[in-house]
Amino acid sequence: MVGRLQVDLLSGKLEPGARLTLRELAGRYDAGTIPLREALSRLSTSGFITVEDQKGFRVAELSAEDVRDIHTLRTELECLAIREAFECGTAQWEGELISAHHVLARRQAELKGHPLANDPEWEDLHCKFHLQLVSASKSKWLKHFIKTLINHSSRYRQIASVMYPAATVGPKIAAEHEAILNAALKRDADLACALLTEHYRRTAQATADILNGARSSAKAIHE
Repeated sequence: MVGRLQVDLLSGKLEPGARLTLRELAGRYDAGTIPLREALSRLSTSGFITVEDQKGFRVAELSAEDVRDIHTLRTELECLAIREAFECGTAQWEGELISAHHVLARRQAELKGHPLANDPEWEDLHCKFHLQLVSASKSKWLKHFIKTLINHSSRYRQIASVMYPAATVGPKIAAEHEAILNAALKRDADLACALLTEHYRRTAQATADILNGARSSAKAIHE
């Protein structure tokens, strides 16, 4: 139940700020109220759902300030994990990272010049690439928090894509991913962190611009 709800939260099908009633959700997901309440409570601990006293549940709102905060924390935590992952990563880790990048790059090439909105395959591959980058870190808690932040940034990106459907998949994002991969294969943590910092800065700014209505400067989210 948590997984089904999270998919709709990340994609924006459950709209930001929407009030969630157990009766409506039970009909929508053909589920009982007890598992739904438990799932909503679990999602509230990750910040996707807010709990209102005496009023039930509501989908978490979006804001430019929040998306910047998410990407700032992602940068700090992922750079911390990268340094350990680059020291501990095995040949198998390298191979899985290369594979994750390959399928992501192939999907990006297929989508070149086309809107990214509502493409769950690209979104899934994109998240897997960034998770694989830090997967060799030995800290399970660090990876847990990184995954949570990745899911939140994915939610912002998917909803922003719907708000600004003119955004297309461009060459910059593919080049950035390739540069991050090459830095990882060289085990150059300083370079990888510098690239990642700029990668997230551009994404956060573009998403914030869309939320603020400044669409003319928001194309960077997919360029």
